[in-house]
Amino acid sequence: MGYRIVDEPTRIPVPGDKLIEEMVGRVNTGHETLSVAHMVAPPGWGEPAQTPEFLEVTVMLRGTMRVELGPAESLEVVDVKAGQTIVVEAGTRVRYANPHDEENEYWAICVPAFSPEAAHREED
Repeated sequence: MGYRIVDEPTRIPVPGDKLIEEMVGRVNTGHETLSVAHMVAPPGWGEPAQTPEFLEVTVMLRGTMRVELGPAESLEVVDVKAGQTIVVEAGTRVRYANPHDEENEYWAICVPAFSPEAAHREED
C-alpha cells in the first residue's frame, strides 16, 4: 500500500531555543517534495532574512508571528495571529520573528521540502 504512519517527529536543533519538530520532510521521512514541521518560537526569537526556493505556508496556532517581506527599501511588515495563515511564495525575501512577550506556536509547510541550502539565508 502507498502509505506510512509517522509515529513521532524528528527534533531539529536550532539556536535561540526555538523548537522544530519535523513530521514529514528530508530529515524525518526522506521526502523532498514537501515538509511539515511543528514549531514553537520563544519571545524575542528571530532568524535572518532569506529568499527561499520553496513556497512556505505558516499556520498560526497561538501567539503572533512577525513576518517581514521584501527588500529593505520597500519592506512590508505583517503580524500573523493565531487562527491566521500566511502563504509566502518561493523567491520572496522574508524574515520571521517573534518580538512579542509570549511564545508562538505554528505549523510550517514547505513545497518543495525545506533545506538550509534552499532557504538562502542572509548573513546576520
